[in-house]
Amino acid sequence: MGDLELLLPGEADVLVRGLRSFPLLEMGSGGWNQQHENVEKLNMQAILDATTSQGEPIQELLVTHGKIPTLVVELITVEMWKQKVFPVLCRLEDFKPQNTFPIYMVVHHEASIINLLETVFFHKEVCESAEDTVLDLIDYCHRKLTLLVARTSHGGPPEEEESQHSTPMQELQKQAELMEFEIALKALSVLRYITDCVDSLSLSILNRMLSTHNLPCLLVELLEHSPWSKRKGGKLQRFEGGCWQTVGPSEQQKLSKLDGQVWIALYNLLLSHEARARYCLTSFAKEQLLKLRAFLTDTLLDQLPNLADLQGFLAHLALTETQPPKKDLVLEQIPEIWERLERENRGKWQAIAKHQLQHVFSPSEQDLRLQARRPSQAFLTTFPRWAETYRLDVLEAVAPERPRCAYCSAEASKRCSRCQNEWYCCRECQVKHWEKHGKACVLVAQGDRAK
Repeated sequence: MGDLELLLPGEADVLVRGLRSFPLLEMGSGGWNQQHENVEKLNMQAILDATTSQGEPIQELLVTHGKIPTLVVELITVEMWKQKVFPVLCRLEDFKPQNTFPIYMVVHHEASIINLLETVFFHKEVCESAEDTVLDLIDYCHRKLTLLVARTSHGGPPEEEESQHSTPMQELQKQAELMEFEIALKALSVLRYITDCVDSLSLSILNRMLSTHNLPCLLVELLEHSPWSKRKGGKLQRFEGGCWQTVGPSEQQKLSKLDGQVWIALYNLLLSHEARARYCLTSFAKEQLLKLRAFLTDTLLDQLPNLADLQGFLAHLALTETQPPKKDLVLEQIPEIWERLERENRGKWQAIAKHQLQHVFSPSEQDLRLQARRPSQAFLTTFPRWAETYRLDVLEAVAPERPRCAYCSAEASKRCSRCQNEWYCCRECQVKHWEKHGKACVLVAQGDRAK
């Protein structure tokens, strides 16, 4: 696997072979926690392999052992837990956990899986190995993106706010909401990778994307609302690398990664032979798609030259008569995972919540110490001190992009020598930022010396 590795090849094979789906009732159990840790390790190793161009053995193992469908089942199971069980759990009068870490692990599990899928779905053979669960994954992505558009049109994306009066559960609910935003952005990338395979997808999958969900129109909505961009204090900010970053004037015309994912997905769905033959261009669809012409500037075409073909398609569409909705009889597969889980657990949400309150989310101090010895990557970002259990070179290698200066947000290469937490692009920025950073820096350094 290379010089930087978290897992040896034999270890990765064992972890992939051991992946299985858990019932809702067992979310947060001992076996489930072990698998969550394994998914985190596979996730980090997959990112590391992709970042350092060392080949992608994690993707190959998942395909070889047929575990992509297992990951999709786990993804939708934890999504249902968050929608159906978590709210009930928060309303239970006798639920007053001293530590919310065990629940946080379950809430975060969805983010871990979708991140792993985003990393490996770049390869077409992964989409093929997903088999019938691609239908369920498309439905999942559609739910996430629809919710993202709805939230953005009612006040914008959530922001992290500090509050001294929040209870641990209230803080956890805020974290879950922030996490939903990032999960939706990952779902967008997964959906785009599925559209890369559009010419080899089954008729049922094409019909699901184009007729049932009308994904081209949803993608137009995403471009219009651009939930990953916002204005704050007169400055443009974009959500990149897991946080909001200020975009300098010279970078504002540069296409963001997420905008690029939308454009590529639209290109695949509108210009591929199979998709064009199946997509019904109604008057509503025509009206929505023609909105794209305003976005197709020369600057955008310079960055994505293939969009010139899309521009030509839209020019032709403007002169084309719309089609009435098709009424063909189509025998198709339907997604099964969500329906099956809901059927198996309908009416049991409160019973599941109470069982998990008693047996899962009220751990002893000894259990918490055991969990604390093997923190997940997400927990490391919340509690950086625990990062000592991981090699620093591995953590830096899997970072989504280069660090940013704490003062001016430019790409940074120098780290505060005292606390090792903040990054700077130059000495001048570090001096200017010292008034704000100094106190925290001294406290961290003192804490390290006291250990």
